[in-house]
Parts: sequence; structure tokens; C-alpha cells
Amino acid sequence: MNNDDKSKSTFRGIPVVQSGQKYVTDVGFTAIKNGVKVRRDTPALQHGNKPRWLRAKMPSGARFSAVRQTVKEHRLSTVCEESMCPNIGECWNNGTATIMVMGSVCTRACRFCAVDTGNPHGWLDPEEPLNTARAVKLMDLKYVVITSVDRDDLPDGGAGHYAACVREIKKMNPETAVEALTPDFNGFMPDVEKVVDSGLEVFAQNVETVKRLTHPVRDPRASYEQTLDVLAHAKKHRPEVLTKTSLMLGLGELDHEIMQTMQDLREAGVDILTLGQYLRPTPNHLVVERYVTPDEFDTYRAEGLEKGFLEVVAGPLVRSSYRADKVLQKNNVGIAV
Repeated sequence: MNNDDKSKSTFRGIPVVQSGQKYVTDVGFTAIKNGVKVRRDTPALQHGNKPRWLRAKMPSGARFSAVRQTVKEHRLSTVCEESMCPNIGECWNNGTATIMVMGSVCTRACRFCAVDTGNPHGWLDPEEPLNTARAVKLMDLKYVVITSVDRDDLPDGGAGHYAACVREIKKMNPETAVEALTPDFNGFMPDVEKVVDSGLEVFAQNVETVKRLTHPVRDPRASYEQTLDVLAHAKKHRPEVLTKTSLMLGLGELDHEIMQTMQDLREAGVDILTLGQYLRPTPNHLVVERYVTPDEFDTYRAEGLEKGFLEVVAGPLVRSSYRADKVLQKNNVGIAV
């Protein structure tokens, strides 16, 4: 038995790849399940009860099932599924979705993220822009978030393909608002401009955590300053496009670091900030250092609004794309914890 065989178990005769193990994708390259390799010194998952405010409803409902079927039929990857988002049922039942383009394997390995990691060696689905636009039309979405894995294997980081997806969506769905939650494109601003110029309404790139914790939280190729520079350039290049970022809490950050990050983001011209609780997706990922209470999230939101953000969406289960269609209602997307 070789190492690939050892990494698989079966469920009703179907091979199942275990988290942290290598496998070969359908298009022939190697990837690591859930992005982070198994480490012997990894602390075990804590099995105690999480705070009551972290209980999400099981996804169900007719609209949820319809969206899931459309995603499957059109070979789409959604960050809702790949990142194990706890809000998938709520968002899909409300007819909003975050579609992940350029495949479901990332070239980076951030230690908070459960997306698979590998080197796609330039692979792209040439039919994806059109399929994505068709899916948006079938789901009758009025607001769609397009995100992607990092694609450092591509000369432009995938910016051209990303922009093509946005243009096709706009061509087929001219009334649909598009938000792009993008990679950092290694800080190469002409590639950032390709996406910003594609016809979108919101450009997002996530800072993820405070400066001190950027490493080890994020992949070594990412940086706090690079994300700020990308966001600032996007805003300067097209001031009418809203800029947005997200910060996870519970990784060991201190209050004054959160405030400093907010200030840095405002100086970069960022319009919208989301704040949510980090939840450990597998035993191979970073541990949760604290559970932030709903009252604390309310306080952080108030601080952010005072600093001048157009909106701060804050809550334990908030993720960067959570109910993105409601952000401009300026009521914390109706969250009531």
C-alpha cells in the first residue's frame, strides 16, 4: 500500500481523503485536503460546548436545495462549502451566494483556512466565466460575491480570468451587483486594476488579522502591508468602487491592535469592514484563543463606525461575505444575537 492509499478511508465503498493528507485532484495535480498538513504536535480539538451564540441552524429548505443543485450542475466551487461557513443555510435560503472561481485548490496555505492547497500548474476552466454568469441568472441573484483561491501559479495571479467572470456576469445580468473578494495578486497593481476595471461595485481583499499575528495566521507570501496597499490602490484607481475587508477575532489579538488595524484600514480608504469569530475548521489549524461575546462585537462595531467606516458588520458568525447584499442598509445586516 502506498502513502496515497494510506491517506484514504472509505464510506460505503467511496474513497474519502482525510484532512491534512495529500490526494490527486480530478484534473491530475496533487493537493492537501483542507490546506494544512497533519502535524504531530497539533493540539487536539476542544470538544466542550461552544458558547450558545455560536450555534448555527442546520442548512435546509427548498431554496437552499435549489441553490445547491445549481452549484453542482454548473461545476461551481462556492466558498460557502469550501470554507465550511456556518451561515450557508441562511444565505442560500435568502438567494445570495458566494461563488469561488479558478478552482477549489489554493496555492497558499493559511493556517486558518480549510480550502485545499496545491499547485494547479496553470489549470483553468475556460468555460467558467460563462457558466458562472448562467448560474447567477438561474439563481436570480441581485447581489453576488465572486471570490477565488490564490493562484500564484498563473502569470497574472488569475486577474484576467477573474475579470472575465465579472464581465460575463454583468453582460448576462446587468442589474446584478457584483462584489469581488480577491487574492492580493502579489501586490502587482496592474493586475489589481484588471479586476477593479471589470465593472464591479465592491472590491474586497481581506486583511484577516492584526499586524502582529499576520504570520503565522496567513501564508508567508501574504502581508499586512501588501493588503493595505492593494486596498488603497483600488480605491485610488476607481474612487466610485466601494472597498471592503474582513478581520477574524479570537486568534490572540488585543483590543488596541484591533483599533490600530481599523485606523490603518481607514487611512487606506476602506469603506466596509466585517468582524467575525475565528472558528477552527480542523485539528490541523490554529487554535481558538478566545470566544468574543456579542456585546464585544457591538462595541467594536461602534468603534469602527466612529472611525468613519460606511458600515461595520460585526457578530460571532459573521464572515466576509455574510449577507453582503444588506450591507448598505447600515443596520449591521439585521443581526440580532
